[in-house]
Amino acid sequence: MSANVLAIDQGTTSSRAIVFDGDYRNIAVAQEEFAQHFPASGWVEHEPEDIWDTTLRTAKAVVAEVGGPGAIAALGITNQRETTVIWDRRTGKAIHRAIVWQDRRTADRCARLKADGLEPTVAARTGLLLDPYFSGTKIGWILDHVDGARAAAEAGHLAFGTVDSFLLWRLTGGTVHATDATNASRTLLFDIHKGDWDDELLAALDVPRTLLPEVRDSSADFGETVPDLFGGAIAIRGMAGDQQAATVGQACFAPGMVKSTYGTGCFAVLNTGPEAVTSQNRLLTTIAYRLDGRTTYALEGSIFIAGAAVQWLRDGLGVIAHADQSGEFAAEADPSHDVVLVPAFTGLGAPHWDADARGALYGITRATGPRELAHAALESVCFQTLDLIEAMHRDLPGHDADTVLRVDGGMVASDWTMQRLADILDAPVDRPVVLETTALGAAWLAGRGAGVWPDMDGFSASWRRDRRFEPSMAPDVRAARIARWNDAVRRTLSR
Repeated sequence: MSANVLAIDQGTTSSRAIVFDGDYRNIAVAQEEFAQHFPASGWVEHEPEDIWDTTLRTAKAVVAEVGGPGAIAALGITNQRETTVIWDRRTGKAIHRAIVWQDRRTADRCARLKADGLEPTVAARTGLLLDPYFSGTKIGWILDHVDGARAAAEAGHLAFGTVDSFLLWRLTGGTVHATDATNASRTLLFDIHKGDWDDELLAALDVPRTLLPEVRDSSADFGETVPDLFGGAIAIRGMAGDQQAATVGQACFAPGMVKSTYGTGCFAVLNTGPEAVTSQNRLLTTIAYRLDGRTTYALEGSIFIAGAAVQWLRDGLGVIAHADQSGEFAAEADPSHDVVLVPAFTGLGAPHWDADARGALYGITRATGPRELAHAALESVCFQTLDLIEAMHRDLPGHDADTVLRVDGGMVASDWTMQRLADILDAPVDRPVVLETTALGAAWLAGRGAGVWPDMDGFSASWRRDRRFEPSMAPDVRAARIARWNDAVRRTLSR
């Protein structure tokens, strides 16, 4: 039997498909970007058909490249989390554009729920905070703003899903409406301790249970693809939200291990084992993965803008021609300049959770140019990571002395950024040989589920480091830079 596994990695700005062989090498890759829609300030949407079309085309391309569906043992799905799709079960068509995780339109709704005293219940049961980042209030917004949607939902005609569920529905020809525990844990509706949808939260957020998918383990039987899609059926055996998939792909299976992924946003995840640690520092308690019915938990810090700051330099300001140029520019910046960017373009995430904050630049002078802006944009990602790691250490004392950060995502290819990250954290940063760790995590879940890839210990033993970045910044320089960052954040917060 083939040990090749297909991973669908459906992200915020592009869809990718990668086939990994039994030695975890990617032997076929396809990627397509798709349009972002910004209908109002703080609103971000995707066309669900764009998500589906780009996913299907890329998957078809790599399946054909490796010789057809017979060369694929299983398929795993990983996805942008919290992004909300509601579709009609009778047609399979979405009733509204997908509302993206970055979208802030439900900030007022979240504020009202907080004022009503709901947040302690939300935190205790879901591990989350009442923030428009999550899916629950997005669902309510669609039901309240699409004519007839709420009545159709009550009648059982509509289905909700994060992107994984929507893709699964399409891949299986509408025969499977399911998600995994990691994606369910990001909705504001799922009790992460009981492992089930919470009726009290459903009522508070006005979400009919009839909309919801079945919740399965991260490595499980999710059905098969419709044979017509790829020329034969492929078993779907793994599913996880992108940050949890990256945690798995980085083999962060032991409590205390931490990874940080740098894509559109940045997400640091600390494995806490079978214990759901309640954060005292406004981090999220979430499900890292669920295997064989056993849940492993994590603390997570979410940064909304990381790679998106580089996109802003390229597409918004036009100061760089391509993303790779940002590291080159940062290295050439005038070291005497103290420009600080707080990239709160869609609010600030953990540990501040300020939906109304907006981006700000400090310290600019007449001599500030593209290189200083690139330096500030990349360094802002490092400072935001520091905020997350320090909050994690306060929540889980004892792990700060030996922190090693495993990193992945597009930004980690920049040596300058990774060295600056190590300097700001004052801790080693490990970059793996396989940078496609999110897709690799989805592939391992599927390969494990299909019985063609090894267990957790075997997979952990295969992890390989490409390079370790050791901190080298002088302590007084580091302290001064962090102080300027903290001052800039205080000035930027809306409250």
